[in-house]
Amino acid sequence: MEDKAIRDQDSDDIILEVRNLKKYFPIKAGVFSKQKGEVKAVDDISFKIKRGSTMGLVGESGCGKSTTGRTILRLIEKTSGEVIFKGKDVYGLDKNELRELRTKMQIIFQDPYSSLSPRLPVGEIIGEAVKEHGLVPKDQYEEYLDNIMTSCGLQSFHKDRYPHEFSGGQRQRICIARSLAVNPEFIVCDEPVSALDVSIQAQIINLLKDLQKERNLTYLFISHDLSVVEHISDTVGVMYLGSLVEYGKTEDIFRNPLHPYTKALLSAVPIPNPDVRMNRIILEGSIPSPADPPKGCKFHTRCGHCMDICKKEVPMMKEVEKDHFVACHLYE
Repeated sequence: MEDKAIRDQDSDDIILEVRNLKKYFPIKAGVFSKQKGEVKAVDDISFKIKRGSTMGLVGESGCGKSTTGRTILRLIEKTSGEVIFKGKDVYGLDKNELRELRTKMQIIFQDPYSSLSPRLPVGEIIGEAVKEHGLVPKDQYEEYLDNIMTSCGLQSFHKDRYPHEFSGGQRQRICIARSLAVNPEFIVCDEPVSALDVSIQAQIINLLKDLQKERNLTYLFISHDLSVVEHISDTVGVMYLGSLVEYGKTEDIFRNPLHPYTKALLSAVPIPNPDVRMNRIILEGSIPSPADPPKGCKFHTRCGHCMDICKKEVPMMKEVEKDHFVACHLYE
């Protein structure tokens, strides 16, 4: 059971709270497809996000970042835990309440190529949900669509074009416009710039920041690029093998990383100065399977500071400095 330390922090103006969230996928085998085990994709994580802020969620590929985002939005069902959005349990809503919630919680997918229907023109892609939810009168629809597209750096004449006619950066702007069209309050940004060129990444990140200021948006920004996360995030959560191992304000995480895994991740961030020598921390061994995670601390098989207690007991999340939490036996 994850420690309550993160949940007990100051709750003023909290728009999203995740409590002990778990998502396990069954492993089935045999003629009768009997369950032989389970993949612990998200394993008992808790955090809060304040309205109008951005929380970065980082970690290696396969650590459960994207699954966390999709479980929060109820695109996939949880195994257990709670997701509280604006004081309401997302998993306690009926069909009509959930439909209404869809306009308030949105997602920007990683791949702008596969997340857009090739058969629909851009105008229909962006405005489909607007029509479905009846958000604006018919006589104001075209003007509303034009305003949304302009705010995302698109032109009104783009409405009649198809996704294959746009570059990668423009397609991601279309994805952002589609999310914004329903006037959301919370957006999961699932690695929205990882498929783009570096020069285009900066434009999209700046667009997201500008839109956040204009509309008071709240982001859960999922990424494996720590330099991007440092630029856009107010708080950062570090995931390893489905668990949250460190959580705190961005400046605290980058100034004083506490968990050995966080230190290893930060040591791999390139420094744009040829005179500075990088002290890269190399993690030995391979990532354990989430279907059969190690006992005790999941990171102990790759940790250079491993102690006997690490192999036996799961470390609880503790507040080491103000609003800076870590799950590691080194700080007990």
